[in-house]
Amino acid sequence: MDQDRLRIWLAGTLGCPDLAIADTRPLGGGSIQENRLVSCWVGDDVRAFVLRMDAAATIASSRTRAEEFRILEAVWNAGVRVPEPVAFCEDPEVIGAPFAVMGLVEGVGLGPRIAKDPSLGGDREQLAETLGRELAKIHATLDPRALPGGLAFLGAPEPDPARAEIARLRASLDGIGVRRPAIEWGLRWGEVRAPACPAPTLVHRDFRTGNYMVDGSGLTAVLDWEFAGWGDPDQDLGWFCAACWRFGRPEREAGGVGSRAAFYRGYTSESGRTVDPARVAYWEVMAHVRWAVIALEQGARHVSGREFSLELALSGRMVPDLERAILRATAPAAWS
Repeated sequence: MDQDRLRIWLAGTLGCPDLAIADTRPLGGGSIQENRLVSCWVGDDVRAFVLRMDAAATIASSRTRAEEFRILEAVWNAGVRVPEPVAFCEDPEVIGAPFAVMGLVEGVGLGPRIAKDPSLGGDREQLAETLGRELAKIHATLDPRALPGGLAFLGAPEPDPARAEIARLRASLDGIGVRRPAIEWGLRWGEVRAPACPAPTLVHRDFRTGNYMVDGSGLTAVLDWEFAGWGDPDQDLGWFCAACWRFGRPEREAGGVGSRAAFYRGYTSESGRTVDPARVAYWEVMAHVRWAVIALEQGARHVSGREFSLELALSGRMVPDLERAILRATAPAAWS
């Protein structure tokens, strides 16, 4: 990374000609994008930013960094707890690729640590309730009938979000050339039982433990907006509660951190909408299907040779457990 070009761009963008870069280093987390901490001297003060750009290899379902940044701006303006969107650079000559700059948010974001360390996040029932309220704010952020020009890339919502999601997952499987009968079974099960969605909203599509940050007292920020778009709001509820995202805490059905009741209570208090458990249960099954497809895509990134990574390789190895969960949840004895 050319620090001098980055310094010149930051100085001009922020209107701080005396800006100096004190340090840059990779940040942990972020299995799809690359995140770097950039500490800068601005006069006598040190300001810390996060620079976010594409990793060496990404997955087809991820949005561009420019689109992700515009969505981040929208939810920031709506009062959702997210990192401050500072600026976006379209010029690949600065550091070799387009990138976003965001304010640094303090806290811990590693999913297994949040689930297992009781010193993080404050009262766990309160944390689950707060996360439910924050998710409801996300769903209320944008009206598809009055979309700002900068978000025109979102287009119009699909009339049938569940079957549109299934079509995307099938296309992803075709894109990496894999055949997985258990996943195909799950997709067909989801297609037959797809619920109607009378009011699509903005959905995060990766709202889970591991994609938000906490400190010792509670939530500090919701992260990773690369999958956001229109969809069924119950998809986010199901994704958050799915067993695959509880990190060894199966009894804490809301993301491995709290009760489902507290999470639903927070969501309902903010949105005014009563949660339908049957609809959420459908999207929990589909969460395992979708995560299995993403895990296969992650493994393919490693196998391709474009990005050797133990984390990506291990993601690909998770698929049989996810397939087992899909088959158990869709067995005749599990559903009428």
